[in-house]
Amino acid sequence: MKKILLHSCCGPCSIYPVDYMREQGMEVHSYFFNPNIHPYTEFTRRKETMEKYAVDTGLKLIVDDDYRLEEFLREVAYRESNRCMICYSLRLEQAARIAKRGKFDGFTTTLLVSPYQKHELIRDVGQSAGDKYGIPFYYVDFRPGYRDAAARSRVLGMYRQAYCGCIYSEKERYCRQPKKEAIS
Repeated sequence: MKKILLHSCCGPCSIYPVDYMREQGMEVHSYFFNPNIHPYTEFTRRKETMEKYAVDTGLKLIVDDDYRLEEFLREVAYRESNRCMICYSLRLEQAARIAKRGKFDGFTTTLLVSPYQKHELIRDVGQSAGDKYGIPFYYVDFRPGYRDAAARSRVLGMYRQAYCGCIYSEKERYCRQPKKEAIS
C-alpha cells in the first residue's frame, strides 16, 4: 500500500501510526470523523489538536466538521452493551467510503493504538467495512507504540483526553457510584 487513509480519533493517538506508516514508505492522509465524541467542547478540542498536529507534521488532513452526536445516540440507544461495536462501525464504514471515493490503496485507524480499546473487535469491524466497500483494511497492531506516543504528546503539549469520547465512557470515567450497602 502506498496511499493510506488513517481514521484519526485524536492527535495523540495519531503519532505512532503516522510515524510507523511513513517509515514503511506510505503516503498517509488522516481523516477526523468522530460522531461519538461528547460533549461538543470535547469534540472541538480534539479536532483542534488534530488540526495543529497535522500542520506541525505536514500531515494531509480531511476533517468532517459535522457534529453528528444524534446519529451516534440513535444507533446506540437501547443497545448500550454493543455501543463499541456500533461506534467502530459508524466510524470505520465512513472511513472506508472516503478511502474508496478518494482512490486510496487502503485505510486503517488510530483506534488500533490504544490498549484500552477492543482491539480484536476493531480489526473485525475494519475488515468487514473494507469488504463492504471494496477497499482493503490495513491492519497493524499499533499498541506497542502507545506509551512512547503518549510521552511525546505530553512533551508537545497536546491536549490528551481522559476517556474514549462517548457519553457512556465519560460517565464511566467520572461518575463514581456509591457502593450499595448489604441488606441484612
